[in-house]
Amino acid sequence: MHRLSSKSSVYRFRVAALLLCTRFLLALTSVSLIAYSIFINDRELTLIGIGLGVVTVLAIILQWLISARARCPLCQTPVLANKKCSKHRHARTFMGSHRLRVALRILFRGSFVCPYCNEPTSIEARPKRPVYSRS
Repeated sequence: MHRLSSKSSVYRFRVAALLLCTRFLLALTSVSLIAYSIFINDRELTLIGIGLGVVTVLAIILQWLISARARCPLCQTPVLANKKCSKHRHARTFMGSHRLRVALRILFRGSFVCPYCNEPTSIEARPKRPVYSRS
């Protein structure tokens, strides 16, 4: 099982995964709230739904920026970004999304399987090698 190169990579993967899951929940909540508020004809509830939509767009932009640097340690492909690369033939999905499966595995199991190279990676930093001085 591969490991990430540093603690900042671990942090980057966890934040990107959290933002991806939050983005899905915010989008679902926003659309349902707007539909419900239009159905019952409540203007204030519609404005709250639109506000949630704006927060969703901000979460999408932030997740896009962070996930561009969250790369698989083996194939160096950003696993939480929306790439149009072909996936491995054994790559599995969750609700039709490879990225959502990776994000949920990062948050709940602490590891993921890259959908591009199909190699498992643990969300922990590699131990530092000791530096020996030449004296």
